Amino acid sequence: MKTRVWIVDNIVDKQQVYPQIREAAEWLRAGEVVAFPTETVYGLGADAANTAAVEKIFEAKGRPSDNPLIVHVASRAQAEAVATPLPPVAETLMERFWPGPLTLVLPKRAGAVSERVTAGLPTVAVRMPDHPLALALIEASGLALAAPSANRSGRPSPTTAAHVLADLNGRIAGVIDGGPTGIGVESTVLDCSGDVPVILRPGGVTKEMLSEVIGHVAEAAGGGDEQAAPKAPGMKYTHYAPKAPLWIVAGPPAFLQQLVDESRAEGKTVGVLTTEENKDRYAADVVLPCGTRRELTTVAHRLYDTLRRFDETNVDLIYSEAFPEEGLGAAIMNRLRKAAGGRVISG
Repeated sequence: MKTRVWIVDNIVDKQQVYPQIREAAEWLRAGEVVAFPTETVYGLGADAANTAAVEKIFEAKGRPSDNPLIVHVASRAQAEAVATPLPPVAETLMERFWPGPLTLVLPKRAGAVSERVTAGLPTVAVRMPDHPLALALIEASGLALAAPSANRSGRPSPTTAAHVLADLNGRIAGVIDGGPTGIGVESTVLDCSGDVPVILRPGGVTKEMLSEVIGHVAEAAGGGDEQAAPKAPGMKYTHYAPKAPLWIVAGPPAFLQQLVDESRAEGKTVGVLTTEENKDRYAADVVLPCGTRRELTTVAHRLYDTLRRFDETNVDLIYSEAFPEEGLGAAIMNRLRKAAGGRVISG
């Protein structure tokens, strides 16, 4: 399969449907999969009601079949068409954070989406992306789109069309190239199907932001039951991993440098994931800064690209600095722990 690339300015005129968007929408209605930018990462979209189309997502990504998909919508009406009844707390959150990087896990409407989208669960994950091209594509297609991140399963998520093509060229019908994404880490996933909202995956909408609007918010413990179908993406399996093994180092730069020295003495080529503040403090084979600690939004924005840049080097292993777990730092550390397979060294 030849993967088409549609290059579109991400400043979309609401009064104009771009021919590239129309063509991509036609492919979606025909049951194909198309990658597109959102404000978080690039998604790999297919008609959420078409089981054969959804199967193509799993096939292209090599994704575990018990991992549910997020359904992307462009309107409140589309959300209500796939989820019912909407809990009052969900309505409050939609009003405050949609469109935006917040996914809500809701009771699903029977028959509205393929069982492959929900992994057979009685709930469905729904969000409205805050990106003009994503919204234009959903509106032009007339479909609610099941759309996980547009990468091979387990790899760092894509924040550019080039990342998508590096993983999926020849495996999908096309990709809409709207330039780099903004936030850089996936949406927050909040389970609203029970009595107390529970964060299943931290993201761009932080726990602190949610608590300001709806009060108490719980957090899911651990990564989910290994024997059960996860209720949201990113809970059960290793994700976001570069090719070289990654360790998170919870300690001062001097301790991380000690680990680097020990590994290099064993003949290993070592990479360090750090920040602009500390990049000159390490003597390693490859040192890549990933934003600044003063502004964690820059770390989130560059995280996946930095992990992919390590794949372009010959490092045998990577040591990463740890980050504070408040605010957006919770999402950054969640992704790093997944990328490291839970490997943390404290010192």
